[in-house]
Amino acid sequence: QVQVVESGGGSAQVGGSLTLSCTVSGNDYTMDAIAWFRQAPGKPRELVAAISWNARYERYLESVKGRFTISRENAKNTLTLQMDSLRPEDTAMYYCAVVGQMRAWTVQQLDYTYWGQGTQVTVSS
Repeated sequence: QVQVVESGGGSAQVGGSLTLSCTVSGNDYTMDAIAWFRQAPGKPRELVAAISWNARYERYLESVKGRFTISRENAKNTLTLQMDSLRPEDTAMYYCAVVGQMRAWTVQQLDYTYWGQGTQVTVSS
């Protein structure tokens, strides 16, 4: 059973920073793409950032480019999202997701099989 657990959410001021972490257990996911998605109230879930199994490929939501950085450390089974220069529109529930099936790279939400429960990020002025 694959378990995906996020941590690090919370509240921040506009212009502040937060670091989200994701730990994957129960399976070897080192050959899989991993990603962060987010969903704000009343809005569809969207891809924030994705990273391929070997970190060769990355994809960011246009509005977070230059502010957010995704990284992974396969030896520790962890994924990190460093969020800087936060804006009120970054307020959302953030989810970590793993593709599974040793699929190295995809940005399609439907391809992601294993999801965490989410961690709330709230940015206020």
